[in-house]
Amino acid sequence: MASENADSVVIEGLSLAYDTTDVLKGIDLRIEPGELFTFLGPSGSGKSTLLRCVAGFGPTPRGRILIGEHEVTHLPPWRRNVGMVFQSYALWPHMTVYRNVAFGLEERRVPSAEIPRRVEAALDMVGLWELADRRPSQLSGGQQQRVALARTIIVEPRVLLLDEPLSNLDANLRVQMRREILELQRKLKLTTIFVTHDQEEANTISDRIAVLDEGILQQVGSPMDLYDSPVNRFVADFLGTANLLDGADPAMAATAFPGRVGHREFLGNLIRYTVAVDEDTSLLVDDTHQPGRRAFSVGDKVTVNVDMEHVQILSG
Repeated sequence: MASENADSVVIEGLSLAYDTTDVLKGIDLRIEPGELFTFLGPSGSGKSTLLRCVAGFGPTPRGRILIGEHEVTHLPPWRRNVGMVFQSYALWPHMTVYRNVAFGLEERRVPSAEIPRRVEAALDMVGLWELADRRPSQLSGGQQQRVALARTIIVEPRVLLLDEPLSNLDANLRVQMRREILELQRKLKLTTIFVTHDQEEANTISDRIAVLDEGILQQVGSPMDLYDSPVNRFVADFLGTANLLDGADPAMAATAFPGRVGHREFLGNLIRYTVAVDEDTSLLVDDTHQPGRRAFSVGDKVTVNVDMEHVQILSG
């Protein structure tokens, strides 16, 4: 299907404003060929806008975008050789699965004798060839997602763009689909940019992640690097259950914090406690759940011990 000669994506000094509102501010990134790269951030951070800039949708930004060795900043979407899967899937409701997937080839005037073979191969790859005669309304959400993927990869794009593709699925199906997307991406060896606001989704699927907030690129790295070595408070807080303490407070220099359990959540393999150590400061503590061992109750007096080797100083 897709070429194994995947392209890099290079973004240089990219900025974009709507009227007087800056939505992207000087983004510099390099995405390696064959990499599964994620734009991660909260709502309004600029991640989907950045993806649409790569795709060629919307106003032309300042700066440069290169796919492979070719600058595409001013090219329309159909000349960039990228494939995009939208959050809504955007399937044609009146067409069968087969016709939805074949549509892109027909628009590109691929020889009619070649189309059935390529459609079958694409639907086989996503496990839907037996459903080729159904319409989208007869499919589950996960099956519709696979049709959208098959329709995109069949035109052999150099770069695959996925804009919050799992947000319409329930929790269990999201886990299944992200594994299937990862397996498909590895099989195709296709440079892929994935957009999500879900930290767990980003951590489980990505080679590297770019964390954005308010249109600014905060940090780029592997999931483990970002979690272990955040560069600022925003990244630390957004990527996990970080405990952020004001180092200017002399009380925070201690390594043992007496307090009371203020809240308890049972998470299956973990119990998460919120421990109030003073009027203004609470700590999150995850403890492994073990059958038969008594859990702390709300109101219990406890002491939270901190290993200073795991403490990091953040500048902002």
